[in-house]
Amino acid sequence: MFHLFLLIRVLCIGNSFSWDAVEQELVPLCDTVGVEVEVHNLYYGGCSLQQHATFLLQDTAVYSHRVCTNAEPRIIKDTISLRQALRDGEYDIISLQQASHDSGIRSSYEPWLAMLIDTVTAYQPHAQICWMQTWAYSRKATHPDYPRYHNRQREMWDSIIACTQSEIVPRPLKIIPCGKAIQLGRKTVLGDTFCRDGYHLNYTYGRYTAACVWYEVLTGNDVRHNPYKNAKMTKRQARITKKVAHKACRIYK
Repeated sequence: MFHLFLLIRVLCIGNSFSWDAVEQELVPLCDTVGVEVEVHNLYYGGCSLQQHATFLLQDTAVYSHRVCTNAEPRIIKDTISLRQALRDGEYDIISLQQASHDSGIRSSYEPWLAMLIDTVTAYQPHAQICWMQTWAYSRKATHPDYPRYHNRQREMWDSIIACTQSEIVPRPLKIIPCGKAIQLGRKTVLGDTFCRDGYHLNYTYGRYTAACVWYEVLTGNDVRHNPYKNAKMTKRQARITKKVAHKACRIYK
């Protein structure tokens, strides 16, 4: 847990799902209550753990380096390598995640996750390493890899949960349960409407829900008491999504 008015520096080793989760709504949520954050998202579309590990071994500068702060909502810097980001910065939180299509496939995690954890720890021994849990696709998604889960949201979600709760994701890694929050949200009156294209989150309450989860993990504060909401959301949408985000965090606390 971090205290108010301290700068929280975050590095996401991610893809488009971290883009959804941290680049739009997280800073406004923090800024509203006086929490200063600096979020570095290393974006490479569809990047899996195996691809991240390959880029690491080859020290390939392929990541779009997006920085979000209280003062600057979003800056895209020069392309960077993972090793350079780990070497040049100092972070409190570093998140890892699997590509969405591989998130429920047990064989897709190792040996790459262990390699990434070892390298991150070597460069950033004081950072807390977290695991961003991704979400299952919408029921009618047309993603080319959805047939791996027989085009069934429940099967995909159960597979993601199985990987998150097993020895595959080491227990020292703190879980950022974005996937759980989205799945809980789908059980509310909002239904299966959190994604804009079947797998990426919509620009209002979809992204807002994931950011609310991140907010609770970073600050330890109950997001239900945060007054910020996306201007295009209704009060009801904000209330529901903050509630499911909080519940997800409580489950994994």
